[in-house]
Amino acid sequence: MDPLLPRQSDILSLAKSQGRVDVDGLASHFDVTPQTIRKDLNLLCDRELLERVHGGAVYPSGVANLAYEARRLLASESKAAIGQVAAQLIPDNSSLILNIGTTTEQVAHALRHHSGLMVITNNINVANILHAVDGLDLVIAGGMVRRSDGGIVGESSVDFIRQFKVDYAIIGTSAIDQDGSLLDFDYREVRAAKAIIKHARKTILVCDHMKFERQAPVCIAHLSDIDVFVTDKAPSEEIVALCETHKVQLVIADHLKNQATAQPEISE
Repeated sequence: MDPLLPRQSDILSLAKSQGRVDVDGLASHFDVTPQTIRKDLNLLCDRELLERVHGGAVYPSGVANLAYEARRLLASESKAAIGQVAAQLIPDNSSLILNIGTTTEQVAHALRHHSGLMVITNNINVANILHAVDGLDLVIAGGMVRRSDGGIVGESSVDFIRQFKVDYAIIGTSAIDQDGSLLDFDYREVRAAKAIIKHARKTILVCDHMKFERQAPVCIAHLSDIDVFVTDKAPSEEIVALCETHKVQLVIADHLKNQATAQPEISE
């Protein structure tokens, strides 16, 4: 799937901030023809990033998740930077669990140069990334495979995760509320995520800034349950205050500089 054009990314950002965009307004804003805008909107809707309405498009509601392949395109450079920084937090010869998500997949990519790792996952995509890496033991949960994203969900996957006590959990989330709630769409995935957090000594949350602008109906956990939060842009004052109150290490990964604005290490 080809990456979005800059104009198409800007259209998506406008739709997120305004809720709805119309063809004539976008044509005037970008100084292009309405036909060009219609093509842009059709592409964004085909990828399930927007929903078409008469005369324009709207941003999807908070009760439905975007298609997995479409989510891979959103903030892809930022997710790669987050993955690199999060991987720096994981020492060689340690054990960890990675859950479902496009950002956790980027962490998996960045872990391929580690050695002596034991990686447990309920994400087929993570397994595909890591299965051929020398010096790495990969363990994959059993259960029902969700066609939409390759996630392994259900009671059997939760029971499997409960067998372990790992050094690190690396989790993603679909949305972060201003009160610090970490939210998702599928209650089955949430049950697995809760088990992952419970059975890890330290938990690292990885998500891009777009998660601050989304809503989802099911609560995974709270920021207070997290040890390190790696994201790509500074969050709101409320989120920063929550991190300070609950002693959550906040690390900002800058994809333009390919570095973090806070020292990427977990204090013991």
